[in-house]
Order: sequence, then C-alpha cells, then structure tokens
Amino acid sequence: DVTQEELAITMGINEKTIRRIENKEQGISERFVNRLLSVYPDLAQSIEVQFDWVSLTFPDLTSKQVINDILNIQPDLFLERPTSQNFYTREMAFAGEKNIYIQDFAPIKNPETQAIEQKYGTTLYLTGKGTRLFEKALLEQNINWRNFFEKARQYQGHLTRLDIAINDKWGLLDMNDLVKAVQEKRFWSKSKSYAVHGNVDDGWTVNFGKSPFVIRAYDKRKEQASKGFDTDIQNRVELELHQDKAEYVIDEWFNQDNNKTLTEITFDILYTYLWFTDKPIEEKLLKADKVREMIESSVEPMPAWSLLTALGHKMKFIRQPKEQSIERIEKWVLDSVVPSLAVLKKTGHWAEVIEAINSAELSSEQQKLVKATMINAITQANQKLTINFEKPKKRYQEI
Repeated sequence: DVTQEELAITMGINEKTIRRIENKEQGISERFVNRLLSVYPDLAQSIEVQFDWVSLTFPDLTSKQVINDILNIQPDLFLERPTSQNFYTREMAFAGEKNIYIQDFAPIKNPETQAIEQKYGTTLYLTGKGTRLFEKALLEQNINWRNFFEKARQYQGHLTRLDIAINDKWGLLDMNDLVKAVQEKRFWSKSKSYAVHGNVDDGWTVNFGKSPFVIRAYDKRKEQASKGFDTDIQNRVELELHQDKAEYVIDEWFNQDNNKTLTEITFDILYTYLWFTDKPIEEKLLKADKVREMIESSVEPMPAWSLLTALGHKMKFIRQPKEQSIERIEKWVLDSVVPSLAVLKKTGHWAEVIEAINSAELSSEQQKLVKATMINAITQANQKLTINFEKPKKRYQEI
C-alpha cells in the first residue's frame, strides 16, 4: 500500500531500481531484502515459525517417568484416567485437558503371582495449544526446544509426528489467490496428491501430499473465528511430518556440518517441495527430468510466495509469551481448569487442591497483579494449576 516513490524514499534507494524490479528487469538482492526489513520493522516480524504439534514415543518409559524426566512438570498437575486409544490403557492429561498428555499401560496384577506388573512403552502428545503451554515450561526451566529434543533422544525418544507452522501475520499470502493458482495449475509440488477444501466465506484449506509428509495452507483467522477465537495470524502454512520425515528435520538441525537454523531448514523443505508460479505450467515440463530447473527457466514465481520464502529464511524461530492479566487468567481458569477442578472435588481431592493454592509461590509479576487487583485466589490458582510460569518480558527464541 505504498507508491514506488514512497518506497524508494523510505528505503533510501533510486526509484528506478524499484521500477526495474517490478518490471522483472532486475532481481532482488540480499542487500535489498535486508534494507527492506530494516525500514519496515513490522514486516520483519510478520512471519513467525513455531512447532504446532509434537509427539514422541519412548519404548522404555512409563507416563510418570516421561512427566518427571522428560517434561519436568509437577506430576500432581496431571489427571490419570483409563483409555483405549492407540492400544494403550492409561492416559495422563495435564489439567485434565488433551493439550499435553501421555498414554501408556496401567499396572496390572498378575493373577497367578499377585505381583504388580508394569508394561513399558509410552507416547507423549503436545498439541498445538500444548506446544504453547510447554514453551512456558521451557522458559521456566531455562532450556529450549533443542535441549528438549536432545534429552528425549537420550531416553530413546522417537518422533512420530512433528508439525511446523509458518504464521503469516502481515497477510503476504491470499488464500483466494493460492486456490486460484491450484485450479489454474500454476503450481509445482513434489507430490502429485493435492486437495482443496472450504470456501471464500469460511476460509480455504489446500493440502499437498499425504502422510508421512503434508504441506497445508489455510486461512487461520477464519478458522479461529469459526471457533469463537481471535488471532493476529492471517494465514498459516504447515509442514506436517511423520516418523522418519520428522526425525529428518531434527537430524538436520543437529547436524553440525551444515550449521543451519531450524527456520532455514523449514524454508528449505518448503522451497524444495512446493512452488507457485504466475502462469500455468505446461504439462510436458512437469514430466521433465529436471522439473524444478525447467519450471524456473520458463515461468516466474508467484510474487507473494516468493516473498514469503525470501523473508522466511531471515525469520527466527520465536514465540512471545503473552503478558498476563487478571482477565486473561480468569478466562483461562474458567474455560480450562474449572472442569478439572470439579472432577478433583467430586473424587475427594479438593483438600489437596486448596492446600496447593494456599502454598503456591508467586513470581514477581504475579505479585504485581495481586497488589494491583487484590484478586489473590485466581492468581494463586493460576500459578499452581497451569504451567504459566510467566515471564512476560522474556522472549522465547530458538536458534
């Protein structure tokens, strides 16, 4: 939404350079992108990369060992209940919710020896919301995702699923344009499988590929609005990786020879597997030996997709924990914690809950909230019953 003249003045470059770039007479240099990001700081923060799902199996651990040794979260914050999902018999769910939960086998009594037998093997699930909650625990433990995966591997942890989300907060992408590009065959994908779902009003979703690797683009704002939530993310591109595909990402990240950041690896994968163009791609090019090279020499990339990948390589893997307020705490407690509290109360555990609330230690930020509002009960419950561990001024950043 700026003119060529305004852009040139803001960036301190010749307007002729802008025209040449727009007319495709000149390429966009590394220096140009760096300058663009420096003069438009909001653009520099417009793309956010984060984990949106993590699941790991541990062949030699129980759920309680995962809570203590892998997650390092207080065991009494997990609700134990039976399950029949994925052949497991027990589930440990944080605050009773399926955001952070572990499934394994409940101990059973041997009918012949009367001895209690424990079968080993468990799966840890961190859903989209669960990864955000767990990042607050990582901050409190003064470690990052890399440290967490290193620890998981020490315990023979194997990734069964890893989702990496690329959040477009600026609106660089337009899902209507992406869907139109798919319909007009203006895209190239390593996978021949793709599907379009949704509509203009409710939001589009486009999937490329099948398990063990799917790339998904969708209108995040409309998706959240349909659930009654608001978000500053406009569109999202997700990489959903299973089993060896998921392990590959971590292997590359840990590979000291290539020295690549997690964000660079993410956008390298995206660039390698999916590309949008400004004109339809001829069928014969899609059957060529060197498809990618042939396409890039014959048609131009879609500008928005090209900009997303160019800026994406310069983004960092970050997450900014939201600053807490009494209203935010209260809403979270009422929506997510109260049902679990009701279960504890009806099963005779209410005394332990009250004792935990009364003995909870508050951070300096929480003390400020107490002094400002005098609503002690909600704040103390938040400290004990969530993994907020709030450090609102500290920025989560992954290397």
